[in-house]
Amino acid sequence: MDSALTTIGLPIALGIIMFGLGLALTPDDFRRVVRNPRVVTIALACQLVLLPLICFGLVVLLDLPALLGIGMLLLAASPGGTTAALFSHLFRGDVALNISLTAINTVVAIVTLPLITGAAIAYYDRQDDVQMPLVEIVKVFALILLPVTLGMLVHARSPEFAASMDRPVRIGSAVILAVLVIGILVDQRSEVTGYVADIGLAAALFCAISLAVGYAVPRALGVNGAQSISSSMEIGVHNSTLAIFMAVEVLDSTEASVPAAVYSIIMFVFAAIWGAWISRRIHAEEPVPTPA
Repeated sequence: MDSALTTIGLPIALGIIMFGLGLALTPDDFRRVVRNPRVVTIALACQLVLLPLICFGLVVLLDLPALLGIGMLLLAASPGGTTAALFSHLFRGDVALNISLTAINTVVAIVTLPLITGAAIAYYDRQDDVQMPLVEIVKVFALILLPVTLGMLVHARSPEFAASMDRPVRIGSAVILAVLVIGILVDQRSEVTGYVADIGLAAALFCAISLAVGYAVPRALGVNGAQSISSSMEIGVHNSTLAIFMAVEVLDSTEASVPAAVYSIIMFVFAAIWGAWISRRIHAEEPVPTPA
């Protein structure tokens, strides 16, 4: 897929998405982690430890081909996407927690994403033809952190402008992701039929398990309903654009981007259904008190 879509469009797309994240961030979002470390630690443990292990189990169980398996683990290692906060808002989660988690996850991923993806490449013994050059990794995360920082500066100087841009940036991000997914599927059209059974099942299982784990583990550890919804959305809604970018631009493999493309379609459907169900359940268990 060596075209303007990837060489020009994909970096711009990722930059816009990360700028949008920065527009919603303030330094207090990072301080919140210090003030409320327990919930953040639980969510991060699910994201950084449980998810890669679960994904690896699915990859082995379903005996995925090497590049698709590597793509799945690349997806598992990717941080939560900005859409997680939108789903959290729709289903009465703690949106501020989502913003903090996405920010922290994005920074932590600078280390964890190359490590997890590198382990997947080593598992399949594909170091000769699938590599993660350090220079390219540094470029990717510069492309992530610079727009986020710029967005935070814009927010600090003009909160009203940042708020007014939130909706357009989210809509633009969704459109960009849709174009990328279509581009990947068209590029891989000769292989799509063969991918559907393996990746469709793997992506659906991984998405369902991610959403469930993100909710069930915090609830079991005493986290309240709103924060458990936020954790579920953060862990189940990945930054698919970043995973696609890493696969195409760093691993130089469009095939490895297919899991993220397929997952991005499934996650919107699953997150909407799951969010509606757990929101009703939580608010039945934890009714909002009526004023006296």
